[in-house]
Amino acid sequence: MTGQPVRVLIADDQALLRGSFRVLIETTPGLTVVGEAGTGAAAVELAERERPDVVLMDVRMPELDGIEATRRIAASPAAGQVRVLILTTFDLDEYVYAAIRAGASGFLLKDAPPEDLLTAIRVVAAGEGLLAPSVTRRLIAEFARLPEPDRPVARELTGVTDREREVLTLIGRGLSNPEIAGHLRLSPATVKTHVGRLLGKLHARDRAQLVIVAYRTGLVTVPGR
Repeated sequence: MTGQPVRVLIADDQALLRGSFRVLIETTPGLTVVGEAGTGAAAVELAERERPDVVLMDVRMPELDGIEATRRIAASPAAGQVRVLILTTFDLDEYVYAAIRAGASGFLLKDAPPEDLLTAIRVVAAGEGLLAPSVTRRLIAEFARLPEPDRPVARELTGVTDREREVLTLIGRGLSNPEIAGHLRLSPATVKTHVGRLLGKLHARDRAQLVIVAYRTGLVTVPGR
């Protein structure tokens, strides 16, 4: 993507908000808007047609809500590697968990500062999952409420090396690449390579899904269990 602007699709049922996001993005070097959608169905259609790098997706929209639209985009071969950044005014557990399970690469509240939104777009476009600090805590809390899973570690992690399991465990605990590098005494480049291999082996779209795998397989456990 070097030298090419990050292509963004804005999906929100409020025209005023779409316009505000467009102005913010279009006036930021390295970012461009490729379309706007006022419904979830339109977001899916435009994502498949335009194949943006990132979709800014509102949760509450007509026809299809943002969660279902995200699920369809993530499952659509026509959409390619489009990544979804969920934006909402509602900091509710069911939205957070459902969005990540649906395939969203990030979750941010609409009242976040503009610079945080711009950073989030770039991070998600680069293939890394982005979760607001409160979202990580809520995701862990959601796992704590679920029944103890039948963790198919051997089957799901087949082909994953011991070192990659260590990296995956630390990803699940919320550590960044530099923090993982310091913890395991590896170079940042080596950690990045391990993360890339984990994404491929586990068929994960981004870091957010690796967090889910780490919990689902029991590499990371919920405190108190």
